[in-house]
Amino acid sequence: MSTDRPDGDKSSAFAGAVDWDLAAWTGARLARPGPTTSRYSAEAVVAELADASIRAEGPVREVTGLADGLPVPEAMVVDRPGWIRAAARSMANLTGEDEAAAKGLLGGRPAGLQAGAMLAFLSSAILGQYDPFTGEHGTLLLVAPNVLNVERALQVPSSDFRLWVCLHEVTHRVQFSSAPWIADYMRENVATLGQTGEESVTEMIGRLAAALRGRRDGGEQAPEDSGVLGLLRATQSEPQRAALDRLLMLGTLLEGHADHVMDAVGPDVVPSVARIRQAFNQRRTRQSNPLQRLIRALLGMDAKMAQYVRGKAFVDGVVHRVGMAEFNAIWSGPDTLPLTSEIEDHEKWITRVLG
Repeated sequence: MSTDRPDGDKSSAFAGAVDWDLAAWTGARLARPGPTTSRYSAEAVVAELADASIRAEGPVREVTGLADGLPVPEAMVVDRPGWIRAAARSMANLTGEDEAAAKGLLGGRPAGLQAGAMLAFLSSAILGQYDPFTGEHGTLLLVAPNVLNVERALQVPSSDFRLWVCLHEVTHRVQFSSAPWIADYMRENVATLGQTGEESVTEMIGRLAAALRGRRDGGEQAPEDSGVLGLLRATQSEPQRAALDRLLMLGTLLEGHADHVMDAVGPDVVPSVARIRQAFNQRRTRQSNPLQRLIRALLGMDAKMAQYVRGKAFVDGVVHRVGMAEFNAIWSGPDTLPLTSEIEDHEKWITRVLG
């Protein structure tokens, strides 16, 4: 994608769409530079990540029992602006907002600027990402400067850490390759989230205010009912809330399954896997400054951290109880995905799905 600023002169009736070209342009210019390193070291990171993404495929397939015989596409190793441009393309494909729809008189420019700022912030935190919406077999992205930055901060063996990161992202590729319906399932639920209901702004604000009052009065809340996600749910119609719940459960499963696989490969593949997991978990829970905490909450990143923990506990529990082969029934279709009531109690899922 070109990094030239979009002209935005085309007319469109879609005033609420996001101008993802503008988001990519904005985010790439706002992104912070990566860690200082020599050209030799930077090229070495890129080469080793590309190789590790291929080497990770075998252990992932062995642990999961999935994707046997499917092709192994090469990964794209990118810098932060490269990830931003790729993420913007992916979001455009996921939401169905093509270039013409995003550019009207005002078009999606305000939303595009906001999305660009969000992507710029995220670009320094993302280690890798599997994009199922671009390319014949999807696209596996690895963000080299972020991998280098984290491995330095954790003080762990670089080769082990790079392979460990690839195990997580390759697991996502294996998930989507083995269950192609997941991509369409995501699109359908995202489309539901984007629907405009008949509720007036006044009614929406009233429900939001009531939710805020309820939160002020206290009470125990699940991660999907707290913070920004809870406020989002308070302004949604029932079909939208149901779609959000389905996406949250899917995300929790995908991330938890990938975390399970990362650790299940064992020290024969990643000798320092236990040390890396301990250091990485400590980094996830480390306190950030107040501004960073606010931004994380607004972007839902704290909820995403909870997804890893809850999802991994669910997958660990089911696999321990019935084995990976039986667990793989979960990829059969939408009806076998865990329900909100099952993610904290894997026995309920086993009873409903496996009988």
